[in-house]
Amino acid sequence: VKFNNCAGNKGVRYETNSLDFKVRVDGTVYAAHHVQMPSKQLILMVTAWDPQTLGRWEAIVRFLVAEKSQHSGHKPKGRKTMAGEVAPQQSDTLLPWRQHQSANGLRRQKRDWVIPPINVPENSRGPFPQQLVRIRSDKDKEIHIRYSITGVGADQPPMEVFSIDPVSGRMYVTRPMDREERASYHLRAHAVDMNGNKVENPIDLYIYVIDMNDNRPEFVNQVYNGSVDEGSKPGTYVMTVTANDADDSTTANGMVRYRIVTQTPQSPSQNMFTINSETGDIVTVAAGLDREKVQQYIVIVQATDMEGNLNYGLSNTATAIITVTDVNDNPPEFTTSTYSGEVPENRVEVVVANLTVMDRDQPHSPNWNAIYRIISGDPSGHFTIRTDPVTNEGMVTVVKAVDYEMNRAFMLTVMVSNQAPLASGIQMSFQSTAGVTISVTDVNEAPYFPTNHKLIRLEEGVPTGTVLTTFSAVDPDRFMQQAVRYSKLSDPANWLNINATNGQITTAAVLDRESDYIKNNVYEATFLAADNGIPPASGTGTLQIYLIDINDNAPELLPKEAQICEKPNLNVINITAADADIDPNVGPFVFELPSVPSAVRKNWTITRLNGDYAQLSLRVMYLEAGVYDVPIIVTDSGNPPLYNTSVIKVKVCPCDENGDCTTIGAVAAAGLGTGAIIAILICIIILLTMVLLFVVWMKRREKERHTKQLLIDPEDDVRDNILKYDEEGGGEEDQDYDLSQLQQPETMDHVLNKTPGVRRVDERPIGAEPQYPIRPVIPHPGDIGDFINEGLRAADNDPTAPPYDSLLVFDYEGSGSTAGSVSSLNSSSSGDQDYDYLNDWGPRFKKLADMYGGGEED
Repeated sequence: VKFNNCAGNKGVRYETNSLDFKVRVDGTVYAAHHVQMPSKQLILMVTAWDPQTLGRWEAIVRFLVAEKSQHSGHKPKGRKTMAGEVAPQQSDTLLPWRQHQSANGLRRQKRDWVIPPINVPENSRGPFPQQLVRIRSDKDKEIHIRYSITGVGADQPPMEVFSIDPVSGRMYVTRPMDREERASYHLRAHAVDMNGNKVENPIDLYIYVIDMNDNRPEFVNQVYNGSVDEGSKPGTYVMTVTANDADDSTTANGMVRYRIVTQTPQSPSQNMFTINSETGDIVTVAAGLDREKVQQYIVIVQATDMEGNLNYGLSNTATAIITVTDVNDNPPEFTTSTYSGEVPENRVEVVVANLTVMDRDQPHSPNWNAIYRIISGDPSGHFTIRTDPVTNEGMVTVVKAVDYEMNRAFMLTVMVSNQAPLASGIQMSFQSTAGVTISVTDVNEAPYFPTNHKLIRLEEGVPTGTVLTTFSAVDPDRFMQQAVRYSKLSDPANWLNINATNGQITTAAVLDRESDYIKNNVYEATFLAADNGIPPASGTGTLQIYLIDINDNAPELLPKEAQICEKPNLNVINITAADADIDPNVGPFVFELPSVPSAVRKNWTITRLNGDYAQLSLRVMYLEAGVYDVPIIVTDSGNPPLYNTSVIKVKVCPCDENGDCTTIGAVAAAGLGTGAIIAILICIIILLTMVLLFVVWMKRREKERHTKQLLIDPEDDVRDNILKYDEEGGGEEDQDYDLSQLQQPETMDHVLNKTPGVRRVDERPIGAEPQYPIRPVIPHPGDIGDFINEGLRAADNDPTAPPYDSLLVFDYEGSGSTAGSVSSLNSSSSGDQDYDYLNDWGPRFKKLADMYGGGEED
């Protein structure tokens, strides 16, 4: 085997995949021992590897076995040999030692058993057990020997695949072999005597299962997916398909070859792809892949073993789906060369026109997505073109307001391209540019004030009607003959007027810087300018008036009230002044006492501390406690200066040793003498006495109200004719009354025959009735409440009143009448009947006596 690693082949080692053959350093292949060839052909894999670079290279060597004539051999007697017999071969002796031919004849040298590998074809049909080889020792003529085998396939799983006759040494295979299940077996043969003593050293038996082509290639996947760019050149790699054969890959049984069976569709050629027969790589073989014409190919790939021999090999197929991927080989093109649109002025975010394009590349991919650019006609950047992600249209949008008075139309040149660059060799189409004409429509625009906010400066106090400025607006609609009129929108102090036609602003009142409407010396007003367009439009402008201060406010003395001791000491009054004006119309201030009245300067004096402060103190040694109004003249530093005579109320009071007014002194200082204080105390005592008398009177009146009688006269008192119904029981749950008791009984026997002292509480007592509590008959003034309370007390003290939870029985009148019928009585008009006896029957018959007795009372 010749080999060259481009480095002198230093250190390169050779190996084979068979124990029967070895390779020398020079590449010579030789048999390691006697080899019996099971077939006429042997395939050997030779591997060369470099220990330093760990590189490996393989080569396949095929041996053809040549037939040779058979020669009769001589087997001397008494030789120590061990032979193997392979049925049905004629020669079954395997010599375990070397034999050398010399001039003196045959000479032997004893060595360990060396048994060549035993080859067993897989899938043998038997019959089984099938003899493989016979193992013998030449000592079996001297002693009885027993043979046995151990190892995987004998006494280890899988068990009993091989067996041996312990007497004859014949080894058998007991069932068909499967190389794909196990390719080789390693057994050990033993020879012992009848006592189990070792006669020979164990020998190794290598059994190789000869591969048969009993497995067809199997693809890893039944469907393969691959892709290739459209327009790819021939030889472009697409994908790899792989099929595995379980047979021996070192033999033709496991050598798989690939081929393409069919291609669908067969456009533009029936052979667009080819496949490497050994690696399974699919590549393009022809040009013309175009996704816009054919997006996908379906290729049927066949894998065949026996190196692709269709007559003897086994085959299998798989499907390869090849997707033609898109490349940007089609530039976008406008569907028309010109577009038009219209936009009102002063409008933004308005879509003016939609630009439609056509692109044959794959939709919604970077090769299809359009990008629009304005290449000319819009230097100020009024427009932009946005892409609709769904339709791929270009939307011309206004991003900066256009002015009809400046530009009445725009002529734009736009260009379209894709997100992805064009494929190599593809040029832009002349249809990738187009023109867009945009017309601007005029609308009524609002007037505007050129200077907004406008600031003017003037002194405060200008007279009413003074012209301040002209605050005029401009109407941008130059091509419309429109008039602008002005009005006030905001004038907090109502100080200003504006001319409706020319915008001249005059004062309507005196402007005062010290007003609450002034903020930081600035007065702000807002005006409205409106045109007479359709529809009318208006704009606002703000006028700011900065008022310059003048000395128009006299200073005011602070504080307005103070307190000082009646005797001079360190207790003085600090005074200052406040001026609504600002510098230089404020301090320093001048403080002085007026000459009239003279008592002011006699009793008081002012000492200046600085330009803003002075001290007021007593000039005399003692001043009677009281409240004094001290006038002080305060003059500011304005030009001309202003002065003001302010009065400060000073409380003069006796002080303690700390210089603080005492309590009595504070009262005295308030201007109250001793007589006034005594009068105030007397008034307080009188007020308290009146309150006490009123409380005593209310208590007495309340007591008298409890003893009052009824308001009505005795002659109108009909209470003796009224039955009491003021007891209703304890509640609805206690109202389970026996209504039969309300019926008029026929006889009184059940009442008269009862045991004395035992009666129902709801029955009328028999015998003498106890007297009711005497009720007063002389009415007293009172109200209805007293009447009800009095009746309630009488009922509570009545011993004949039934309990609350009882049935109330009213007066019993008996059954029948002892009197005759009154139907025969005739009315008498004689008038001689005397009814005065009715007056003796008591108050119950008082009314009847008055009616018939001829009394004089009304």
